[in-house]
Amino acid sequence: MRRKWWMLICVVIWMLAVGCGKDAAKQDVSSKSGALAPLSVGLMPDTDSVPFIVAREKGFFAEEGVEVTLHPFKSAMDRDAALQSGQLDGAISDLLAAAFAKAGGFDVRVTSATDGAYQMIGGKGNDASDVKALSGAEIAVSRNTIIEYVTDRILRENGMASGALQKVSIPQIPARLEMLQNGKLAAATLPEPMASIAVANGCKYLTGSGALGINPGVMLFSTKAATDKKTSICAMYRAYNKAVEYLKKTPREEYIGMIVEKGGFPAAAKDALKLPDYHAAVLPKERDVTEVMRWLVEKNLVKQEYGYKELVKEDCLP
Repeated sequence: MRRKWWMLICVVIWMLAVGCGKDAAKQDVSSKSGALAPLSVGLMPDTDSVPFIVAREKGFFAEEGVEVTLHPFKSAMDRDAALQSGQLDGAISDLLAAAFAKAGGFDVRVTSATDGAYQMIGGKGNDASDVKALSGAEIAVSRNTIIEYVTDRILRENGMASGALQKVSIPQIPARLEMLQNGKLAAATLPEPMASIAVANGCKYLTGSGALGINPGVMLFSTKAATDKKTSICAMYRAYNKAVEYLKKTPREEYIGMIVEKGGFPAAAKDALKLPDYHAAVLPKERDVTEVMRWLVEKNLVKQEYGYKELVKEDCLP
């Protein structure tokens, strides 16, 4: 009798184990087949956006099981408003915007650096051969953004004060480009590909962030999204890295038309666009964070310097 009861107990335990195993297997399959939380990401009309566009168009996001909706913006102000209102989980942005958000009570976390470039371009018809020759002239920027920061860093590198040029605030990048090309401005600081388009249309390259060895461009997410959707963000970055590999190995003519069309770049970008040497997603350098914070405090744009670990979340990369 005892033996029969013991055999019955063993059968019940075995059935429970099999049942639990099946449930665990089902749970594992479902998590791999679509359980990742979707992401909403803001893009700017610059080369930082290109790997994200490629990842979407080539199906790399889908391969990693994550739905990423990309939203284009023409100005940093509009992008930041969408992020703070909850319309976006994250955005291509910069260290200045991260510090401003934190100072304003909206907590964000930088999850990686980006590879974009920012160039100072002389306007059509302006014969300035270098930055110093622009002294006293008007230059178009977007105030209190990465564009003004790069502009000031360029001026400092050339031994000039921040006020050596007359800064004209033109937040929307396409409008800045148009005025520069029409000879209405002596100079402007532009992201790529707008800078290359300006040069192709008769403007003149003077210098840029690459020449200074600085890179304040980043990808950031709201702290809530960076915490609650970390697995999705890691999947997004795996797709991003696949896009970087695709760009490295694929002939330009096979993707340039798609990038121009889907990125909303002007048609002239098809010939003029110069893509950076994209890298797999990495964290920003501590030096870049320190320099940006120093600039913000010196200009009284924030009251305190934030440390690297206060701004950067280090565990969202694959």
